[in-house]
Amino acid sequence: MSDIPERWGRASVYPDMWADPDEDPRDSDGPAPHGELATLQDFLHNYRLTLRMKCEGLDAEQLARRSVPPSTMSLLGLVRHLAEVERDWRNWLRPDDRAPSLYGPDDGDFEGAAAEQALADGAFADLTREQKATDAVLAGFTDLGAEVMEDGTSARELWVHRIEEYARHCGHADLLRERIDGRVGQ
Repeated sequence: MSDIPERWGRASVYPDMWADPDEDPRDSDGPAPHGELATLQDFLHNYRLTLRMKCEGLDAEQLARRSVPPSTMSLLGLVRHLAEVERDWRNWLRPDDRAPSLYGPDDGDFEGAAAEQALADGAFADLTREQKATDAVLAGFTDLGAEVMEDGTSARELWVHRIEEYARHCGHADLLRERIDGRVGQ
């Protein structure tokens, strides 16, 4: 007997997809986003949703399960990390009104990702709260070319960096989920 799960997919139309197109909340038949800001917001929204989809249906133990030693990476760790990163971005935008770290120094977001339901629920609540707070601050910068940080970083660069961060971690989430229960898909 092996502890390696069998690979499987839920989609039936395209077996390599996470969900069938008519059940995928990221896909819509509506018009494509119009304009640069709307496009950036749409990409970020979809990556955020992808991360949540990769965590869906898992219990606290599965969410906290680490990839392979010596890595501290887990799906729960990724959720906590992205909540922390959202807070960091907001702190960069508002250096005079800095919020303290959510999970402590030195990789606390990953190290503290334990298999406790209250901790998992709290991490998802933290992520939602931090996303909304950072979105609200960024909404004040409608000129994407405007320098929004002391080092000259523009609003556009920050939007793209956020998308890159979520996209990279969604790739990690793909592998982590497959390791947990074998589920694969885009």
